[in-house]
Amino acid sequence: MALAFASVGVARAGDDVAQPAAAVDQLPQGQKVSDTVIQLAGWVVASGDSQGYPFAIMDKAAAQILVFGGDGRLRGAASALFGSAVGDHVAPGIAGLALREIPGRDRTTPAGRFVGGFGPSTDAGRVLWVDYDSAVSIHPTATGVPAERRPQRLASPSPDDNRITHGCINVAPDFYEQVMSPTFERGGVFYILPDEATLAETFPDFAQSRANAESDDGSAPPDQQ
Repeated sequence: MALAFASVGVARAGDDVAQPAAAVDQLPQGQKVSDTVIQLAGWVVASGDSQGYPFAIMDKAAAQILVFGGDGRLRGAASALFGSAVGDHVAPGIAGLALREIPGRDRTTPAGRFVGGFGPSTDAGRVLWVDYDSAVSIHPTATGVPAERRPQRLASPSPDDNRITHGCINVAPDFYEQVMSPTFERGGVFYILPDEATLAETFPDFAQSRANAESDDGSAPPDQQ
């Protein structure tokens, strides 16, 4: 994937600042990033929605995660694993259940905007919480259940086999160490695109901004997924 689009940072060309290292690109060869993700990243920076904190955008349908620094510059892009159930809801009381107790229909990765960061967990040590209340975190792919073939699913070129988790997001261990850990050491904002809900329901301010831009261009309003 060409990562040039993601220099949506607020730093001006003439600013005397050190240029960041090249972004880590772990997306399968030839796999594209959707216009929605690109537009959302630009809107986050332009609107200041992340308040200067680093942020990540996750596209469940494409099984992708894109990570940006507080300056809006892309730090990395990679494949990710998401909840096995299609849906955007969080079942009541799910945070109090053991993994084996979560019904299949509720093994969803919720959609929306979340403010998170590193913190303790009851059974996995220090984790990167996306949303503590719904027990959704990002962590390296584990190999504890070989039959699930999580590393192989993560490495496959198609997103069709990337729905396997109980709701958390998995990334490759090296991507976690090189990109996730240093970027979100002091917390950040996480945007997860919906499976079934509309963009207007999930990110109303972004959807309205995009509709306004389309209207100003004289083109038809965009689909709301």
